[in-house]
Amino acid sequence: MRSNYTQLYIHYVWATWDRLPLITPDIQKLVYAAIIKECEQLKCTVIAVGGVEDHVHLLTGFPPTLIVSDLIKQIKGSSSHFITHEVKPGEFFKWQGSYGAFTVSHDAIDNVANYIRNQATHHLQKSIISTWELTPG
Repeated sequence: MRSNYTQLYIHYVWATWDRLPLITPDIQKLVYAAIIKECEQLKCTVIAVGGVEDHVHLLTGFPPTLIVSDLIKQIKGSSSHFITHEVKPGEFFKWQGSYGAFTVSHDAIDNVANYIRNQATHHLQKSIISTWELTPG
């Protein structure tokens, strides 16, 4: 092989502070857009982003030059700053410090992406995958 080749996919999950319902419908798309923007700046390929009012799921193609904890720190920090300074200045918004990160095989990408995109339905029907939902406390 003449050049490096990687095929790395990671599913991240993190929650709002104390699982408060802070990702309200009026800001949900803005929160996701801020997450996507930061991922793109870090050279991650966003495959899916979704969630409900108290947590977010993100599936990315992951470059080998990044560290998972650094990526999450950047995404959470920049999106929180965006919300508290531009979207809802003066209102409380904060992410919980913990997160979950799961490797995903190439063959499972579509299933995981569909799970992420349909979070509202999964939570309504209680058809959630508990490991992915309960990890970030």
